[in-house]
Amino acid sequence: MKKLIAIACAGLMLASCGGGQKSQEMAIPEDAQVEAKVKEVLSQMSTEDKIGQMCQISLDVMLDQTQRNTIAISQQALHAAVCQKKVGSFLNVPGVAQTPQWWYQTIKQIQDLSVDSIGIPTIYGLDQNHGATYTVGATFLPQNLSVAASFNTDIAHSAAEICAYETRASNCPWTFSPTLDLGRDPRWPRIYEDYGEDPLVNAQMGAAAVRGFQGDDPNHIDKDHIAVCVKHYMGYGVPFSGKDRTPAYISPQDLREKHFAPYLEALRAGALSVMVNSGSINGKPVHANAELLTQWLKVDLGWDGVIVTDWADIDNLWKREKVAKDKKEAIAMAINAGIDMSMDPYDIGFCDMLKELVDEGTVPMSRIDDAAARVVRMKVRLGLFDTPNTDPKDYPKFGSEEFAKVALASAEECIVLLKNTNNVLPLKPGKKILVTGPNGNSMRALNGGWSYTWQGHLTNLYAEQYNTIYEALCNQFGAANVKYVPGVQYNETGSWQDELAPDYRSAVAAAAGVDYIVACIGENSYCETPGNLTDLHLSANQRQLVKELAKTGKPIILVLNEGRPRLIADIEPLAAAVVDAILPGNYGGDALANLLAGTANFSAKLPFTYPKEINSLVTYDYKVSEEVETMEGAYDYNAVVASQWPFGFGLSYTTYKYSNLTVDKAKFKPGDALKFSVDVANTGAVAGKEAVLLFSTDLVASQVPDGRRLRAFTKIDLKPGETKTVTLEIPASDLAFVGADGKWVLEEGDFRIQVGDQVTTITCAETKKWETPNK
Repeated sequence: MKKLIAIACAGLMLASCGGGQKSQEMAIPEDAQVEAKVKEVLSQMSTEDKIGQMCQISLDVMLDQTQRNTIAISQQALHAAVCQKKVGSFLNVPGVAQTPQWWYQTIKQIQDLSVDSIGIPTIYGLDQNHGATYTVGATFLPQNLSVAASFNTDIAHSAAEICAYETRASNCPWTFSPTLDLGRDPRWPRIYEDYGEDPLVNAQMGAAAVRGFQGDDPNHIDKDHIAVCVKHYMGYGVPFSGKDRTPAYISPQDLREKHFAPYLEALRAGALSVMVNSGSINGKPVHANAELLTQWLKVDLGWDGVIVTDWADIDNLWKREKVAKDKKEAIAMAINAGIDMSMDPYDIGFCDMLKELVDEGTVPMSRIDDAAARVVRMKVRLGLFDTPNTDPKDYPKFGSEEFAKVALASAEECIVLLKNTNNVLPLKPGKKILVTGPNGNSMRALNGGWSYTWQGHLTNLYAEQYNTIYEALCNQFGAANVKYVPGVQYNETGSWQDELAPDYRSAVAAAAGVDYIVACIGENSYCETPGNLTDLHLSANQRQLVKELAKTGKPIILVLNEGRPRLIADIEPLAAAVVDAILPGNYGGDALANLLAGTANFSAKLPFTYPKEINSLVTYDYKVSEEVETMEGAYDYNAVVASQWPFGFGLSYTTYKYSNLTVDKAKFKPGDALKFSVDVANTGAVAGKEAVLLFSTDLVASQVPDGRRLRAFTKIDLKPGETKTVTLEIPASDLAFVGADGKWVLEEGDFRIQVGDQVTTITCAETKKWETPNK
């Protein structure tokens, strides 16, 4: 065990602020004024002061338990944390969302004491994941998986910008967002928090969100923006079991080439902090992995931000992972591996144990200096030394109509049309509609987890002013034309999966007098580990409801409202139309009503592969050898990949025609930039937006190549009859892959390029291998 600690320590010394190896790359450009301030502050800090900056405590520890009717801070607990242990950061919510004024007063108490007693402002963090979701009255936007479906990075940027503004209106300068784990296993309960299965989509959406949250200058973040904490670095989204916080087994090639890609892009965009994967990769807990934390982030990128643990994950090194014998050894292991701040979150004894480790020489002082400098640097960049508090009265756009319009327009662009037999959609005015299913009249289901509470279970109480799907359809088509009979209902007092006894008969009877059935099915809200499941099929009750309704012969519009794709292969054929609303937020009901009525047009595409069978949980970039229909000879070999709908699929009320795909360099070298052009025409009768996706296929490689990879995307508006020439430019190096030796290589040979139904072949003239870890 001591050998592991020594190895971690040696790796971390490379990135210590006291000197050592300098990276050729600086992810965030160094700012002389910022560094001078950091040096000045550190020079006045004791070892205890520095260690305190490395500790983050939950608000729960600070609450006055003697107060029954109010939520208030215990001055004694606050004094112990700030004045005695010098704790430099706090987080979390007192069970449920609070008003901006409550947040202002509460954080101000901590902030004022911190500035007065130790001369350093605290930094407060909240999980504001699809808007300022722990602030009452804030604007809730679509969850990240929905945003990814838009294939429009402007939506990711504007969502983050609104969230930043309204979080600062709550006197909070830091969010634990965005989530950049690749959602490549639909069993995983946190897939809705990320941007889907593809590395490029996560990278570009993540970078856009970073700039939206922080602004364009990470060294000087103004009072309308906040610091990000990109999470959960990395490989967290592909646990082998599909269960949250369990081990992942990832090839070294995929780890570098795919899972690291979103974090690389986010750090280059200026992300100020990173949260670590709670689990292990290939048997090594990431919280104790000096190679991933120190070498990849701090040394290779020259990144000078903060690495923070996830909830109590230093404890988990000895309690769950069993790689340390006790907490003290776990602290040494994590800090030496590169952790800068421990989200402890309940035990300020962390500070005492870390001080002992420093005194014993187990953790070098250079590691403490480095971590404290990183925390102080983030506070300097946020302007907290000059303006430690931000008052809600200075944020007049909080919860404004302006932000509401953005949220509605975003939701309209994030809902996917998957099936539309005989153009049953848009629904005709004046027709009778039955809304059914457990999601038809639920704000909780539209928002998912991280909404007012951790599990989102109180959303129906806090979001009463917004419209459910049923209420929005009443507004759109007239209350006299729309009725709601659920047929299946969630048990709101039980687990998120619990359902009440179904009442199919009432739903079927209600269908007798209607023209359309809108069956709203999917999942109730959940978050993190409580969202684990054992069966990916949609609940038996909900599927049976659809089967019973199908017997009426009325056209069924299936509305899927779920945080991950649940298997519906047995009921999909019964539907005339299928819409995947994913988790569109508080304005999702209105957006869906506009889309079903045709006053808005569908333009979203799936950012994941929708599975059809439990044994076919594949991603779109599966290896070419994973799909072989028949092997010649006596051996009957079949490996056909089945999916309900493929990645990038989505319909519209209009049609598009692609033509004239060209490239400026049909034969290229590794250092070239490749410029592709294609004409896209709106051949239908209504205006629309089209996401243009460019895929590549390496036809022959020294390793089994992926079937195809997304290399570029953009989104355009087209009026009926209008044609636009779309240009997509990528560096040739984007076609490289990570070889068996762990190095990037672009090999000579042919590549197939596809945009829409247009295909061309380009040729790399020479092979190049990179000696640097990142291209």
